[in-house]
Amino acid sequence: MRAIDANILICHECHELNRADPDSDGQVCSRCGAMVHARRPNSIIRTWALLITAAILYIPANVLPIMTVSTLGQGSPDTIMSGVITLIHHGMYPIAAVVFVASILVPTFKLVGIALLLYSVQRHQPLSARQRIWMYRFIEFIGRWSMLDIFVIAILVAIVNFGRIASVEANLGAVAFASVVILTMLAAVTFDPRLIWDNTESDDDHE
Repeated sequence: MRAIDANILICHECHELNRADPDSDGQVCSRCGAMVHARRPNSIIRTWALLITAAILYIPANVLPIMTVSTLGQGSPDTIMSGVITLIHHGMYPIAAVVFVASILVPTFKLVGIALLLYSVQRHQPLSARQRIWMYRFIEFIGRWSMLDIFVIAILVAIVNFGRIASVEANLGAVAFASVVILTMLAAVTFDPRLIWDNTESDDDHE
């Protein structure tokens, strides 16, 4: 049985369980006073808005240069993919693999994964609740690793600054990529996973 079937609402701020009041239009938490809802208001719409914005920014994040490394006054800007190729050419295969996974595969999986969750919930697709919740938890888990490139660039910009001898400069691609990461993290937060169980009444997982 779901909590909503037992007229129980959970507070998103302090996680207190509250008995639903059918006569109240705006119920508040008995512990912290925050507004409580059976489901997050406009969860699907907000998540779609964040996801579409992230998908649009994902294009310049991969097309525009993410950083420029200059040595003795010479250097060329690198996109994420060209940086991976450069690392491979220098024999740095483990680092190239980490950058490729964190900067290419993880953001792509998050965009596709959240979109699949939204579509399956809205269209009542025959995907088990167990599979959906596993996907949601995995998306939440890998989200933190998407910022790896941004952390590396921020450290390099702060440390490597020796004038014309050597310097590292962040480019617009880094801003676009950071925006994609932040937006996908917010999309995962605004999506209400309880909607998964609302749409799987006939699942074997719900028995």
